[in-house]
Amino acid sequence: MTTTRFDENAALFGNRFVTQEVPSREFPEGGMPAGDAMRLVFQDLAIEGDPPRNLATFVTTWMEPEARMVIDANLHRNFIDHAEYPRTAEIEQRCIRMLADLFHAPGETTGARTQGSSEAIMLGALSLKWKWRQRREAAGKPTTSPNLVFGGDVHVVWEKFCRYFDVEARIVPLQPGKYTIGPDDVSPHIDENTIGVAAVLGTTFTGHKDDIVGINELLLQIKNERAMDVPLHIDGASGGFVWPFLYPDSEWDFRLEQVRSINVSGHKFGLVYPGIGWLVFREKSDLAQDLVFEENYLGKTDSTFTLNFSTGSAMVLAQYYNLVRYGRAGYTYIMQNMQQNARLLAEKLQDMGRFELIGPDEEQLPLVAFRLTHDQGFDEFDIAWQLAAERNWMVPAYTLPPNAEDISIMRALVKETLTREHVDTLARDIQEACTTLDKKGGAHPAERRKIVTGSGH
Repeated sequence: MTTTRFDENAALFGNRFVTQEVPSREFPEGGMPAGDAMRLVFQDLAIEGDPPRNLATFVTTWMEPEARMVIDANLHRNFIDHAEYPRTAEIEQRCIRMLADLFHAPGETTGARTQGSSEAIMLGALSLKWKWRQRREAAGKPTTSPNLVFGGDVHVVWEKFCRYFDVEARIVPLQPGKYTIGPDDVSPHIDENTIGVAAVLGTTFTGHKDDIVGINELLLQIKNERAMDVPLHIDGASGGFVWPFLYPDSEWDFRLEQVRSINVSGHKFGLVYPGIGWLVFREKSDLAQDLVFEENYLGKTDSTFTLNFSTGSAMVLAQYYNLVRYGRAGYTYIMQNMQQNARLLAEKLQDMGRFELIGPDEEQLPLVAFRLTHDQGFDEFDIAWQLAAERNWMVPAYTLPPNAEDISIMRALVKETLTREHVDTLARDIQEACTTLDKKGGAHPAERRKIVTGSGH
């Protein structure tokens, strides 16, 4: 009788790593079949978090199949090789011109694609510093003590810039009940060494915007009365693809005279997978020329002013796909759908009688920021844990920046993939999580260490 040996490499599911430890510490001596490698990675990710249920992240988690085909077909194309891929470089410039038009630039301008808003902010702030230094040198004044003014509602990258590039960070503290900044907050911090003011369009904490109009008026007043030209940079990482479509009459962009540069994340509400960001200047002269490098690379002279060099072309092309695919009408439709579902979720939370909403009547990103109305025997962090444990929802709980660090809130981001049915389900799950906490009390200290905290990215 012949015994047939089972071929483990032909298994429908699984391979030797079903029972063996996967490579994790030492560089493997040998390889493995492609199918095995693919299954190994996929099985590892099978216990990863589910992106559509991640209501903490601002980053895009879904794109159309046609957009993914564009991405897949261009992953191998190095964006920086302009001599070899001039059409890709032209498409980048098309995106910059379209965004400049969206942001009401008064004339011809310039900008760059970046790895995300973090790089765009670094570049924009560097240009502020260089331009300030030029003004000081022209006036025969010292250039040793630059400072940058921004609120505690900014992304951490602003503090990183100041630390990395030797600029004093003048951070305006928040206050209980006031989670953005305005001209009265900014004014005491400005002096002749201020390279600029940064204002946020759609904070990651509550989704609101700083009083950009008021700050612009303050800077114009300082310019007229004290002959100090302090530029305003808009951190539109989250809001730059929201406000033009939900609040088209709201002035925050180049319609305001002191706004000299804007960053926006294409991989957030620009609806592109990570990572892609954009930096757009009001005019070409707002880009400090000392940051621009002319280089002869692979037979062509290119001008570059990004911090990164080699990067894929795929997300640049995916951004262009979205811009021409959706246009103003399409982006408006998508943003309004998100906003409608956000408002529905807000209503359901308010009807529970347990929560108060944070600034629901103000211009806001499509999200719901909320907190418990009173002590119910548990807190927002307990709810975050219970939601994750019961239903795998990632709804962050966090404290606000100083001087509002005693305020704990939650935030549910309503993106394109969160449907009406999902909103209904999420609301029920939040209610059931609270009912469970009513019975058992707050999370165990060991559980608290695992709670999703922070306002997301």
